[in-house]
Amino acid sequence: MNPNHLRQVRLLYKVILKLNRGLPSALKELGNTYVRDEFKRHKNCDQDQAKIFMTEWTNYALDLSNQLGVKGIKEGLSGVGKSLTEEELEKFNDDQILQLYDLLTAAKSKDIG
Repeated sequence: MNPNHLRQVRLLYKVILKLNRGLPSALKELGNTYVRDEFKRHKNCDQDQAKIFMTEWTNYALDLSNQLGVKGIKEGLSGVGKSLTEEELEKFNDDQILQLYDLLTAAKSKDIG
């Protein structure tokens, strides 16, 4: 694997975990677990998957950085995240839909969704 790519993956992973510190505690715990699992799951993915993975997680980090301030969720926002469009959902495979459902179930069980 390209050492530069590996360095970028590690940096993105660390940035996301740092951003997650600004989330409410239950959401931070859920988010950190999900991030760890996703990065492990994609450790040996092919180059095309890696490109998509890095793009999507970079977009997540950018979205989250725009929604969080130094003391948590920026004033005037009711929460964090964004809704998926129908077009985005159409691109998901069955495993991704199941994973999304599992994440929703976990969020609701922690009373954060």
